[in-house]
Amino acid sequence: MIPYKTIIKIDRAIKQPVYIQLTNQFIDLIKERTLPPQAKLPGSRTLSDLIGVHRKTVVACYEELTLQGWIESIPKKGTFVHKDIPILQQQKWIEKTVSKKNDITGFSFKQNPILDQNFPQDYLDDYMYVNDGVSDERLTPVKELSIIYRKISNKKHTLKYMNYGTTYGNPELRDTLVSYLNETRGLNITKDNILITRGSQMGMFLASQLLIENQEYIIVGETNYSSADTTFEFAKAKLLRVRVDKNGLDTNAIERLCEKYAIKAVYTTPHHHHPTTVTLSAQRRMHLLNLAKTYRFAILEDDYDYDFHYNHAPILPLASHDTHGNVIYVGSICKTVAPVYRVGYLIASKDFVDECAKLRRFVDRQGDAILELTFSNFIKDGSLDRHIKKVVKIYKARRDLFCKLLKQELSDYLSFEIPKGGMALWVVLNENYSWDRVTKVAKQHKLIISEWQCYDVENANHNAIRIGFARNNEMEARAFVKRFKETMQDIDV
Repeated sequence: MIPYKTIIKIDRAIKQPVYIQLTNQFIDLIKERTLPPQAKLPGSRTLSDLIGVHRKTVVACYEELTLQGWIESIPKKGTFVHKDIPILQQQKWIEKTVSKKNDITGFSFKQNPILDQNFPQDYLDDYMYVNDGVSDERLTPVKELSIIYRKISNKKHTLKYMNYGTTYGNPELRDTLVSYLNETRGLNITKDNILITRGSQMGMFLASQLLIENQEYIIVGETNYSSADTTFEFAKAKLLRVRVDKNGLDTNAIERLCEKYAIKAVYTTPHHHHPTTVTLSAQRRMHLLNLAKTYRFAILEDDYDYDFHYNHAPILPLASHDTHGNVIYVGSICKTVAPVYRVGYLIASKDFVDECAKLRRFVDRQGDAILELTFSNFIKDGSLDRHIKKVVKIYKARRDLFCKLLKQELSDYLSFEIPKGGMALWVVLNENYSWDRVTKVAKQHKLIISEWQCYDVENANHNAIRIGFARNNEMEARAFVKRFKETMQDIDV
């Protein structure tokens, strides 16, 4: 038997729950092949006695491992390591005339149709807008952030941040995020591996500009985050699409494309795939990492809503399993706190981060050092963790209510799976209806559905769009569903 008593280490001094510590150590044992596929795990009582934890902690750990796809329970036989976990290859970490209104220029310039997306620029008070999953700005901890910002601004030593600074971002925030992300996301990074950005979109832009030469291939989902598609097309990439099912991106399809094309990168939102909300399975995570190693492509991992999970603990990002420097990991604090605070990060091997920092100088020069310093303090004093716990509870309640209302009032017209996390639903319209027609009639009920076409660029005819729930309180959720129902009833007339 494996000496669990000596190899499992529980640290009760850190904030991470014991069952998560135990879960992550089992994942390491499985990845290292100390626990090979189909290896039998000890019973919960046996393991709890061996390592000195409560049996319920072991049960919670096994449940988490099962949800993530690392183990499986076979009735009357026991609990076993999943038989289909691929071997993870290991290597060290290395990332005309001018009009009177001046509407028309007197010179030529490039107009790129790739950038033509009709996002709403103005919002009317009487209208409700379908969003694809955004936080509620009314929950922003403005008071706490204001106090920290004011206190920092009044200190003399802060004056040094008022001048031009490093393109890598505020040094204190980089140090803070290294510790925070290593602890909460299982990363193994240093300050050299992180660049502060103005949100994850900036990270994707910098990465794509450095990764892609003209007409090189990047793989994305058949359904994918439309802004990511635009970013890659703007970098003159050729997009190859693979299907997305209940287990996320089809990595077998990715492998077949790798055999045919020279793939430069794969873009993925593995925690909650955008837009469908599905999670990339453990088997496919390992398979994708192995493919990146074999075919030497980058994995651009956009972990846009890691903090929002309701049914189980957040699944560790691909970057936490990367041992050979293939993953570029981007994320942000904007989604968690409020979109107006443009603070994000790009994490990769040092050489890639260094090159991103050079390019950033000619895009944005530097970020807001005082705001970055504010968020460093906000994280260190525990305020971010407290805010996350608060909003996760609220968003879970809003998810449950929104799903309940949709099922009660609109089940004849649409269907959906309740998402395990995130801030949006993937809603499939009954085949007797079209979003084109729904959009036009909805506007008469002061309900705006914009850019619904972006969810089916491949004309797969899945008849689905993404609808956010997190920003609507109970009254707003009921009003939204009421307007939606009235829209559908009008169509039926």
